[in-house]
Amino acid sequence: MSLAAAPARTGLGLSGAAMLFTAPALFASNMVAARWAHDASLPPVFLAFGRWLIALLILLPLAAPALRSHRKALWRALPSLAPLAVLGMGVAVAPQYIGAQSTSATNIALIFSCSPILVALLEAAIWRKPLSALRGAGLMLALSGVLVVLARGDAQALAKLAFGQGDLWVLLAATGWAFYTVLQKRLSLPAVPDSARLATMMLGGVLALAPFAAIETAAGATPPWGDPRLAAVLLFLAVVPSLGAYYVYGRLISLAGPATAGLSMFLVPVYAALLAWPLLGETPQLFHAYGFVMILLGVKLASSRMRAAAPTAAAPA
Repeated sequence: MSLAAAPARTGLGLSGAAMLFTAPALFASNMVAARWAHDASLPPVFLAFGRWLIALLILLPLAAPALRSHRKALWRALPSLAPLAVLGMGVAVAPQYIGAQSTSATNIALIFSCSPILVALLEAAIWRKPLSALRGAGLMLALSGVLVVLARGDAQALAKLAFGQGDLWVLLAATGWAFYTVLQKRLSLPAVPDSARLATMMLGGVLALAPFAAIETAAGATPPWGDPRLAAVLLFLAVVPSLGAYYVYGRLISLAGPATAGLSMFLVPVYAALLAWPLLGETPQLFHAYGFVMILLGVKLASSRMRAAAPTAAAPA
């Protein structure tokens, strides 16, 4: 049995399940930090650029030996690593911060948490991966749980949601994240240590964001260098939702595949609500519990496979 087929036949396992629930918690911390950064009037593109630059500087001493040993393999893999860097470190991050300038955190959570559906649709439309009725039902149940949380248990609240320019930026970020998730499994990546691969993609993200950060600064959005909140939020973003979240998410994709890994994004709004309780003073309500249970059931349903189909299922490409 190939390694690629193993997760499909044996399930996620304890470590895979732990990563499935850990990754969205780390990503949810990004939303809390983004709200803080918005209140501090920090330029959004510079925030994305600085986040990856600091993360790279932290990772570099640990990744340097592997980068030297595998530099030829990494160089040959640039056609695969470059688009991942642009999508995962650029497109999926900067537009999210830009959108936060003119849209609500509720809309951001709603749009971005729909990325698992985009992942499933991309795999079905481009790579012809069939979307089973079981997975489709799980996706819809998890999405319903997200809507329960975001509507605060009031169905009429959904009709009051308005979408504008900021929401389109967030939709762009969610689409970039969906492509990043799918391509991590579909592209030919070098057999190098995770630290070397992540450092290479971080460098690509820094290079991709640098000219846009410069344009933003030239347009008048100068970072408040004397504000201690700037250093605090950049350091936090570099360590938790950058180094931590991307490492765990990459491992989850390798183990479970992009579709199952993408399901973890449904949990982000739940974790964001839980984090907002001690940090922002927003007390959890009963609808959070209802939504959380629906999301858990939906994720389990969508990530499970029918036993009868397992023996004849082909290994993922």
